[in-house]
Order: sequence, then C-alpha cells, then structure tokens
Amino acid sequence: MTRKFSVFLVLAVIAAFMGYAAWKVLLAPSDLPPEGFARGNGRIEADLIDVSARLPGRVKTINVREGDLVKPGDVLAVMDTAELEAQRQRSIAAIASAKAAVAVAQAGVSQAQAKLALAQNEVKRSEELNRKGVVSQEALDIKRTEVESSQAALAAAKANVEAKKRAVDAEKAALQQIETQIADSTLYAPAVGRVLYRLAQPSEVVGSGGKVLTLVSLEDVYMEFFLPASAAARLQIGDSARIVVDVIPNASIPAVVSFVAPQAQFTPKQVETLAERESLMFRIRVRIPPELVQSQIERVKTGIRGVAWVRLASKAGLPDWPEGLTPPLMSELPDPAGGGTSN
Repeated sequence: MTRKFSVFLVLAVIAAFMGYAAWKVLLAPSDLPPEGFARGNGRIEADLIDVSARLPGRVKTINVREGDLVKPGDVLAVMDTAELEAQRQRSIAAIASAKAAVAVAQAGVSQAQAKLALAQNEVKRSEELNRKGVVSQEALDIKRTEVESSQAALAAAKANVEAKKRAVDAEKAALQQIETQIADSTLYAPAVGRVLYRLAQPSEVVGSGGKVLTLVSLEDVYMEFFLPASAAARLQIGDSARIVVDVIPNASIPAVVSFVAPQAQFTPKQVETLAERESLMFRIRVRIPPELVQSQIERVKTGIRGVAWVRLASKAGLPDWPEGLTPPLMSELPDPAGGGTSN
C-alpha cells in the first residue's frame, strides 16, 4: 500500500510539473514588461485651439485651408471692419471737438482772471477813497463782494477746463477701444500648428466668440496612457520615456514623463483590454521633446496609435534601459517608407 502511494505521489508531482511547463510555454503571457518597466497603449495627441471672433461680425477673408501649417503671428482670417472704421472716424472728430471745448474753457479762465484783477484794483482804489471820505463804506463793501464773486467765477472756469480735459480723455479712451476692436478683427495664429477645421466661410456672419478655425497645436505633442496604482506611484516627473508608434515599429521616439494624474479613474472604453477598463487606473502623459517635433514639423501627425514605455523607480533608483526592450532610440523621426532617419 505504501509503495503504491509513493508511485502515485511521484506521478502526481511529474504531472503537475509538466502541466506548469505546458502553461508556461503555451498559455503564459510572454510579452510582459520586465521588472522596473511599464507600458501602456495610447495615441499621439496635441491640444486643439479654437480661433474665434471676439466681436460679432462678418467674415471678410480666410487665408488658410484645412491641413495648412501655420506659425505664431500668421494672419489666419480677417473680419469686416467697415462699421468699426466709421466709429473710429466719428471718435476722432469727437476728440477734435472736445479739444476745441478745452480751448474755449481756457479762454473763459483768462476772462475770469481779467475780471478778478479789475475787481481787485477797484477795491484798492475804493479803500483809499474811503479813507479820504470820498467813497462810502457801503460802496467799498460792494467792491469787495465783486472781488469774491470774481474769485468764485475764476475757480468755476478752471474747474470747467479740467472737466473739458477729462472729456478729451474719455473720447481718447473710446477711440482706443475702437482701435482695439479693429485690431481684434484680425485673427492670428497663437502657436505652431495645423488647421484642422474651417468652421466658417467668407461673407458668413458669426456671433461674439464664434469659432472660425480649429488648430492642432504642435507646440506640445504627447501620448496619454493608463497605469495601475502600483506602477504610477513609482513614476518620476521628468524621467525619460520611449514611444513606439505603429507606423514606425523599427524606432523609438524619445519622450519625457510630464504628468501623472493625482486621482485614479476608470479607464475609458477605447483602452484595448477589458481587464484594464474595469480597473481604477492613473492617467499618464509623456511628452515628445519640442525640438524633435520642430525639426520634423512638416511630418508630425496626431492620432497615431502606439505604445509608451516608462521606467519605475525602486530603492535602487531607476533602472537602465536594456538593449532590445524597445527599438533603437532616434534623434530624428525616420521615414516610414524608407525605414531610416531623415536628414
């Protein structure tokens, strides 16, 4: 009995070993990241910029088409400013009129000063004649009252000048506002990017804040993916990363970890595996260096799918990138057709 049990036990161990070996070879995943590394599926992305009209009006011209590459300061569209130009001319005329009113008010000050000087001289003569008994005290009091009245009139004239000057300032401010609105009627490219959509056409009327164009900004090109908390907690902002896109499988694009979400979330439906979608994950962003993007700006495209690789910190620090983990790192974007780097 004991011998049979021993044989059975040996056979059970052999069967278990063979079963594990078969699972290891046939069923166990063979492409798991090595210790100290993590990866996630994502797509190349960039921010969208809506170029909008600040004021309601009619679109006069649009200088770009969908797909055009634009640089900061390029004139994208111009709104019609005929009405604003008329307001500008009216405001210029109002400033000239206000300045003329200032000149009239200053003349009033000169007149009031002359009257005050005359009244003061008459008071001096009346005081001298009053001491000699030629002019009565009542007449002297009248002259003194006239001096006080002239002083009040001079103060009022000076205040009127200041009021007229403030009216000039108000008209100048109105002109500046109109000129600012005219300047805002020319829509410029705020960043390097490509025109994604033309949302309006020449002669169409758009409202305040109405969108005319949508740009894909190429100043910040990145890939977002999701990692579990165990991996996200070991990421370091600023650490190097690598991106392998589907259209260039033979090269890795250098990147930098630029964002780790401070709060976990359920991953969106576009994530490929059900297990990832049902787990709480952290959103990670790795950014492609701007100088690399700028060097190949004509060929940069967004929406391309790929895989992002990152290193995970441990007590020993960050691991070195091993040979063969990803395709060779590149400094320039290779030509997908030729497979090499472009010059």
